[in-house]
Amino acid sequence: MSVLHSAQIKPHSDHNPEMEPNRYYSVEFAISGHDILYQFKLWNDASNALFVLIKEESALIEQLKPGNVFTGKYYSNDSHNPIEFWKTEVRSISKDKKGRFKGHYLVDLGIVTEDQ
Repeated sequence: MSVLHSAQIKPHSDHNPEMEPNRYYSVEFAISGHDILYQFKLWNDASNALFVLIKEESALIEQLKPGNVFTGKYYSNDSHNPIEFWKTEVRSISKDKKGRFKGHYLVDLGIVTEDQ
């Protein structure tokens, strides 16, 4: 799976964004073969894992599978470096049947580092 975007991928430092809770507030990506850009609020769980919520009736959920890799456009809370591009993997997808996010899929995202 690849991402459609017009910007160049910006080189990044050696920091791992997953270790910095609340550094990013949203992520944007597109699925190859589709003209739709998707933007989602980023959530962190107790272990600081990044995830997004997708409504259970969304057509996007059929396109995403664990192991898919795409380039995400991450919007930062840091005004000096507001946008960063990260190679991102869908780690898992689970459905919340009765909790806080009932009616949504939780899509766990992981930043792919160069040593992975």
